[in-house]
Amino acid sequence: MPYFPNTESDRQAMLEAIGAATIDELFAMIPAELRTKRDLCVKPGLGELELTAHLAELAGRNAHAGQSVCFLGGGSYDHFIPAVVDMVSSRSEFYTAYTPYQAEASQGSLQAFFEYQTLVCQLTGMDVSNASMYDCGSAAAEAVLMAAHATGRGRVVAARTVHPEYRHVLQTYLANLGMELVVLDAPAGAVSADEVAAAVNDQTACVLLQHPNFFGCLEDMERAAAAAHDAGALLVAAVDPISLGLLKRPGEYGADVVVAEGQSLGNPMAFGGPYLGIMACREKFLRRMPGRLVGQTVDRRGNRCWVLTMQTREQHIRREKATSNICTNQGLLALRATVYLSLMGPSGMKRAAELCLQKARYAAQQLSALQSISLPFDRPTFKEFVVRVKDRPVELLVERAKAEGIFAGVPLGRWYPELADCMLVAVTEKRTREEIDRLAAVLDGR
Repeated sequence: MPYFPNTESDRQAMLEAIGAATIDELFAMIPAELRTKRDLCVKPGLGELELTAHLAELAGRNAHAGQSVCFLGGGSYDHFIPAVVDMVSSRSEFYTAYTPYQAEASQGSLQAFFEYQTLVCQLTGMDVSNASMYDCGSAAAEAVLMAAHATGRGRVVAARTVHPEYRHVLQTYLANLGMELVVLDAPAGAVSADEVAAAVNDQTACVLLQHPNFFGCLEDMERAAAAAHDAGALLVAAVDPISLGLLKRPGEYGADVVVAEGQSLGNPMAFGGPYLGIMACREKFLRRMPGRLVGQTVDRRGNRCWVLTMQTREQHIRREKATSNICTNQGLLALRATVYLSLMGPSGMKRAAELCLQKARYAAQQLSALQSISLPFDRPTFKEFVVRVKDRPVELLVERAKAEGIFAGVPLGRWYPELADCMLVAVTEKRTREEIDRLAAVLDGR
């Protein structure tokens, strides 16, 4: 059993052992106004049996998508995960693997990352992909820094329809770099291409747009790319990987850097993480890309093998030459995405996207037919859409649906005060007609 100094004699013995006169002496470096003036409410230590039961009870309080019908979105989605993804990723040689610093001992991991990069390039239509990043928020911020380094400019134009948490991460990155962040409003659910053109100038490093955007609406990416390029700026596109089964690939509408959240590619929602940041770019920006890139080569005997070809972190090169100190490849999650993409193939990705589109359209029709619900944005959407609730607080409806075993959607008031009466509803290929009809009935009070 562990030792806990819970009695006065225990505390005195501990102080004598470490050479301190009082407990307060241990915390002398903490300002007095920041110290707690009471004893901590910490119960005595539990045995393994009791601790296991306690943790099981706490875990049992969680409600998750495996138990409820999930219409949550906003960057985390309840997509179907084929069993083979779990089977391959649970092999010990993958889930215990560490950073592949020694190529000769890491050929399996390096090949998996190389395949991942190849699949990401095929999916996005870009030239180069790195071996993944933390999540889409950090990838978007890193992409903006890439654009600033490439153009030598310090002004960023982003739409308010970009995920608010991605924008928060970006603001944190830029806070001490002396860069300007211009956020374009989008009262109609998507940013106007004319406003993008008016906002960019000869100081703009890049335009950051999400497509489909946070509200699920489609943006005019081709016109935004043209506006950015006419001003000498780059276009950074944040995309939903599943949508690329139907929508035009970013490389085809002029994106210079593409980022995405890879959670939807075979990774569970996992109560919010860890997730997978996808990044790809045009070849001319290769040496400005953060993280690691895996390349294919041959050994001295002519056998095919894999190595880390680009490592632009300050641990590997001179600090002033480093592009970023981001320090991950999210290898296990990238592996899951690799298995998922190789299993689905182009036809599977297209079918999954079609199902999302069709079922989301049916859900929007069913919900907007209710007297208490309307659709505030008259825009094309993919698998998510915003609904406005009349006469009742959104949070009340969400709680009512939760009691019926349904996660109805994400209230938007926390990020958009003017949309406090709205919520975001996501419909993936897993949702059935019966589940959608049940959601409509619950929201209608039936």
